[in-house]
Formats: sequence, C-alpha cells, structure tokens
Amino acid sequence: MPRVDILEKDQIPQDKQQFYDEIAKYRGHVARPFKALLNSPEIATKIASLGEELRYVSSTINSEIREIITLTISKIQNCEYVWTHHVASAREVGIREEVIETIQNNIPPRKLLPKEGVFVQFTKELLENTKISNATYSAVEHLLGQKAVIDLIAIIGYYNMLCLSINALEVDLEDGVTPLLNT
Repeated sequence: MPRVDILEKDQIPQDKQQFYDEIAKYRGHVARPFKALLNSPEIATKIASLGEELRYVSSTINSEIREIITLTISKIQNCEYVWTHHVASAREVGIREEVIETIQNNIPPRKLLPKEGVFVQFTKELLENTKISNATYSAVEHLLGQKAVIDLIAIIGYYNMLCLSINALEVDLEDGVTPLLNT
C-alpha cells in the first residue's frame, strides 16, 4: 500500500490541477508514480518535465538504449513498478529476450552484443560503483558521441530518481498487472 495518496486530478487543489494536465500532456495519462509525486505538485511537474525532455524531445538516445538502461536501473534498484512496465516497452522496441534475461538474472553482459552489453555495463558501473571505467566510457562515447553521453547520464539519473521515489513511497502496480521482476 502506498505511503502517500495516489491522487486523481479532482483530488488536487483547484489552483494546482494544471500540474496534472502538464504531466499528462506528453504521456496521454498520469501514471501511478506521478500521481504519488503530485502530493508535491511543483516537484512532480519538474520531474515529469525532465522525463519528457529525455524520452520524447531529445533524440540523442534511441529507445532501444533507453529501455536497456531503464531495465538495468530498475533491476539494480529492485523497482518492481518500473521493471514490469518497461519489459513490455523493451519488447516493443525490439530488445531481445536474451538482453532482458541477462539483466533480470544479473548475468554479466559479456555475452551480449557489444551495442547492448556496453549500456548495461555503463549503467551498472555508474550506479553500483559511482564511477565509470575509462574503457566503458570510451566505448559508449565512441558509439554515441560526447553530447549523447551527457544525455545518457541524465537518463540514468532520472530513472534512478524515479525508482527510488517509487520504492520509498511504496507505489504498487495497478490492479490486474502481474509483477515481472525476479528478485
């Protein structure tokens, strides 16, 4: 059970309801984590705005890379909500089952294709070691370029913040959604 109310638009003070609409603008809806974060409407909107920029506006990180790192982050943070929702997104953009299973089972990514494994490795190094080795950084910079590496780091920070918020607030999955994360 969530630690805060999961707010619908009509439960937010009238003068703050525009924040709900702003969050829904790009997404077409307001997901449960943002409904929880709307207990602090201004912060929820800023977090959502960063997510919108990174997911929908910036084109430096393609959806395949974004889903690989999102799954890696949600596994590291043991965030059932993000993992469950992003497994479907990963499959939709063509992420191979081997990649999903490697991340879920915490298998070193060495056997993955380099263009997949390097993003798992980059994310794991940053979140688990708070540093990235020169070899991993150079490999990602070679693939993406300098600007995209900055964007990649921002995406990792965004999803890490989202996972930590979901976990701290104990935001649960929607009714009828089957959890998919093996912890």
